[in-house]
Amino acid sequence: MRLLLAEDEVELSNAIVTILKHQNYSVDAVYNGEDAYDYLTAQEYDGAILDIMMPKLDGISVLKKLRGEGNQTPIIMLTAKSELNDKIEGLDSGADDYLTKPFAMQELLARVRSITRRNGEVQGQTLTFSDLSLNRSNFTLSCGDKSIALSNKEFQMLEMMIKNPKQIISQDQFMDTIWGLDSETEMSVVWVYISYLRKKLKDLNSTVSIKATRNVGYSLAEKKE
Repeated sequence: MRLLLAEDEVELSNAIVTILKHQNYSVDAVYNGEDAYDYLTAQEYDGAILDIMMPKLDGISVLKKLRGEGNQTPIIMLTAKSELNDKIEGLDSGADDYLTKPFAMQELLARVRSITRRNGEVQGQTLTFSDLSLNRSNFTLSCGDKSIALSNKEFQMLEMMIKNPKQIISQDQFMDTIWGLDSETEMSVVWVYISYLRKKLKDLNSTVSIKATRNVGYSLAEKKE
């Protein structure tokens, strides 16, 4: 699952990102409210963690703008404040949960699991295409009685293709969505992960293949008998 973390305290942000990644979440980190809003409107996330006191645009303002535009990404608000009115304002503005600093990392993880689980119940935990089933809760790809575990990046790439089966997804779209808008990773990494996925589809004996359209991108195709 993919999360956005907006926290202007760099050391705290780094610590949260490390722990979330250790739990197999994919995390984009930003350090001000404007970037948080831009990322959440440009890309799809399973959940977001927003600090209230941030530069450029505070967390409550980001939340209100998102909800006013119909963006229902599950959001946890973080703040050093403990006053009841701040908590009420956050929840009334559309926050799904609220956590006051300092907090235990295990509590943050529990709350992240809670909001993403609720979101998963709406969206469905399993995506299917032809003979493939992709479990969004444990990153497992199945075909018939065979199953195989996917890495974080493999899962996200295949999820994008299954959710958009008739769309050709370009390398730029993969890079922006999975590696982040500011990533310095080489574009060739997309081809590397496509090759990993192709091998796993072959290992599963799936009828599905990943089609490359020259100079355009990649899409799923079902092999003809």
